[in-house]
Amino acid sequence: MMTKHIEIKHHGAVLGVTGSCHELRVGDSGILIDCGLFQGTDYREDLDIDFEIEHIRALVVTHVHVDHVGRIPYLLIAGFKGPIFCTEPSAQLLPTMLEDALKFNDKYSKQQDKQILKQMERQIRPLPYEQWQSLLGTDIKFRFQHAGHILGSAYVECEAAGQRVIFSGDIGAPLSPLIMEATPPTRCDVLVLESTYGDMDHESRVDRRLRLKSEIEQSFADGGTVLIPAFSLGRTQDLLYELESIIHDFGQDLAAPNVPWNKLNIILDSPLAIKITELYRSLKSYWNEDARKVLKQGRYPLAFDQLTIVDSHEDHLICVENITNSDKPAVVIAGSGMCAGGRVVNYLKALLDNPHNDIIFVGFQAEDTPGRVIVESGPRFGEADEPDEYAWVELDGERFEINAQIHKLNGYSAHGGQTDLINFAMAIDPPPKQIRLVHGETDAKLALQAKLQAMMSSVEVVIPLTEDAE
Repeated sequence: MMTKHIEIKHHGAVLGVTGSCHELRVGDSGILIDCGLFQGTDYREDLDIDFEIEHIRALVVTHVHVDHVGRIPYLLIAGFKGPIFCTEPSAQLLPTMLEDALKFNDKYSKQQDKQILKQMERQIRPLPYEQWQSLLGTDIKFRFQHAGHILGSAYVECEAAGQRVIFSGDIGAPLSPLIMEATPPTRCDVLVLESTYGDMDHESRVDRRLRLKSEIEQSFADGGTVLIPAFSLGRTQDLLYELESIIHDFGQDLAAPNVPWNKLNIILDSPLAIKITELYRSLKSYWNEDARKVLKQGRYPLAFDQLTIVDSHEDHLICVENITNSDKPAVVIAGSGMCAGGRVVNYLKALLDNPHNDIIFVGFQAEDTPGRVIVESGPRFGEADEPDEYAWVELDGERFEINAQIHKLNGYSAHGGQTDLINFAMAIDPPPKQIRLVHGETDAKLALQAKLQAMMSSVEVVIPLTEDAE
């Protein structure tokens, strides 16, 4: 009898951070782990599925960020009719995320978009955490474990051909304000590990709320507006939760001259973030214990009195004008987090040239995105290098001068830092035979590889160099 062996292929998140899509194959059957969109320097005009799918029996989704699920419509168009497995919270969030993603797709008509979404919803199969799922006609079974990244996020443990393979998805940092922490992995033969922050650790989450408070207060000392570009899923809800806690604990303290925290206007301007926040509220049973305690106190951490919701496009344009022409302090949270589209672009166009305004970045900025340009070239350190030069960013094909003050709070990343990734790998006992580093820029992968190899000398730590690498 011939012994079957496993193959692992990567169809994305190899040359960069985005486009996560990995394949586990045993014999003539396989599964996909995620099917994500390429962004930033990874961006591709042609998103058609360019790998074989006839043998793919299921798609297993780690979480619903677009760089992990954004190519699902193209997978369906290519003929995939198998089940789409995800956790129960992800099953609630996935249709909303893909409906929004399809709005920016000009390849298919609105009617086709509706058909794609209906087909996807028919194929979704929610699963509880920690429950093994076998696939009929294959030697593969898998289960979800808490990854601590966003609501519903998971890493995937797979068993096939007598081996166990873990696909990390995105691993979160400890002490999230809403999310249950990652479950430490126990054993595996091969670990496919993300490396987004493989070369650095974040600022501590313990006091990040106070750093956010301090950053906002310092920003308002000069007048102007505070703008926070934030991803609609995960980061926005973290920010709202912690802003509510600041208002609760420091309501009488001054956030701005003559304006206490309990009178400060917090503006959420993102239709997707509004929908996601409503879904987060409906999924309270999946919040961590600390967040549920806040609810028991009669507080509403995602729907507090100082929060202004801006939904319609008309109200958005009015809000941008009001913010630009008013001297009343406000904190505006708008998507997208990397400033590559969404309503935040209109705010940037209106606010970037004024040195009294402040932009606070709270998440990873991929290469070749406007957010990355602003963070790296904005006036964090005073004037530009040459008197006749100025920092600028291109938005919608037009250059805008960057005079607003730029801040970066790394403690708000939903990704674990280098130490968190190392701890995740070292929890595996006995150590895996191989670790494959994906979902990271080259420097991050090399730094993490060196650390892991030094600390786990018996483990082969590899960096796949091309997509479809085995």
